Amino acid sequence: MDAAVSRHPVDSRPPAARLAALGIQHVLIMYTGCVTVPLIFGAAAGLDSSAIALLINADLLVAGLVTLVQSLGIGKILGIRLPIVTGATFAGVTPMILIEQEYGMQAVYGSMLAAGFFGLLIAVPFARLVRFFPPLVSGTVITVIGLSLIGVAAGLITGNDPKAADYASGSRLALAGGVLAFIVIFARFARGYLGQIGVLLALVVGTLAAVPMDLTDFSGVSGANWLGLAAPFHFGAPQFPPTAVVAMCVVMLVIFTESTASMLAVGEAAGRPVSDKDLARGLAADGLSGVLGGAMNSFMDTVFSQNVGLIGMTKVVSRYVTAVAGGILIALGLVPKLGEVVAALPGPVVGAAGLVLFATVTMVGINTLRRVDLGDGHNMTIASVSLGVGLLPEVADGIYDGFPSWAQIITGSGITSAAVTAFALNLLFHHTTLPGAAAPSHDRVGGPDREDARGRGEGSKEAASST
Repeated sequence: MDAAVSRHPVDSRPPAARLAALGIQHVLIMYTGCVTVPLIFGAAAGLDSSAIALLINADLLVAGLVTLVQSLGIGKILGIRLPIVTGATFAGVTPMILIEQEYGMQAVYGSMLAAGFFGLLIAVPFARLVRFFPPLVSGTVITVIGLSLIGVAAGLITGNDPKAADYASGSRLALAGGVLAFIVIFARFARGYLGQIGVLLALVVGTLAAVPMDLTDFSGVSGANWLGLAAPFHFGAPQFPPTAVVAMCVVMLVIFTESTASMLAVGEAAGRPVSDKDLARGLAADGLSGVLGGAMNSFMDTVFSQNVGLIGMTKVVSRYVTAVAGGILIALGLVPKLGEVVAALPGPVVGAAGLVLFATVTMVGINTLRRVDLGDGHNMTIASVSLGVGLLPEVADGIYDGFPSWAQIITGSGITSAAVTAFALNLLFHHTTLPGAAAPSHDRVGGPDREDARGRGEGSKEAASST
């Protein structure tokens, strides 16, 4: 049989012009979600615009490298070799902020580095134990990720200093409202992939509108270089406080749960089912993002659901298309001047865009839970308790202030609290037989035997990861 005829669509290479256009399309769709993470973390950590610009460039660089690894693979060790685009995950934002407040930036990147190596070590066993992270667990955690970040978006809109003269001023609220209106109108009337970049266009339009309102400051752009690369460990030698390391390792497990759903979804869309070995290589690449992120002042990456949706829309499943997207991201990460431009975006504009993105993450989690049998009392208990525990530190500020500072790193993050609670309760209800109790049911969504191909398909379609 002719090689061109027998080649799987995943391994096909479209003509150069189409390859470039499709790669750019992937970058446009994921760009906003990718750069929002360093913008939000940098603002919460009190970094200046030049430091935030550095984070943005490092973020794009690492996202591009990991996307290349996932698309093309490295031997039999790293990369799932599917059309996958990765970017910074929101799951790590709150724990990173808490770690920075308690221990400083060196601990943020030290704990991330340790979590990256942890991810590399557990990728294979996690791929074999995916049944312990069913849609019941992943849906609950993803929902909490989105809800826990709404407050961060609100802080960007109003300003984080209640004593400031412009705190929650009419101009800030009007600008944020205008950005939200633009996103809604664009989503209503735009079609195709153009409708999927509405948030990116809203950032541009909102920034232009902020200029006459005196809410912009691009003074740092002119002094930035066109080409450059931040030195590894820019903030100093990494530090490894045990509590911070544990918190970031929990985040890595959350990332694995997110990415697993998306990888399975892409495998189905591409007609190339994902084996345990494939999944392990893909998860190892997530672990690599932690190592690279910790060394290069970046963030841990996950598979972006926006790009999974784009594959379903275009039906283009070539992994070389996403490899081109990875190359573009690397190129963007080597342009410090671009990082300064993005870092100077007004807080109300970024906050309004973040509000939409975080709410979207929440809806992805809710959509995941829709496929779970919540009429079953055990499943309802797991989801309810985990959701409640996860939201406690978000709605009751200072509730754990009486705890030791090291304990607050874990309990103070709704994401880690929800992840630990959901995982533990799922083990208790669905994988443990207590003396005198009935055996765990095997026919519930979220029960022990959902590892078969059909169960994987259901879990992947509705979860499809979060940004």
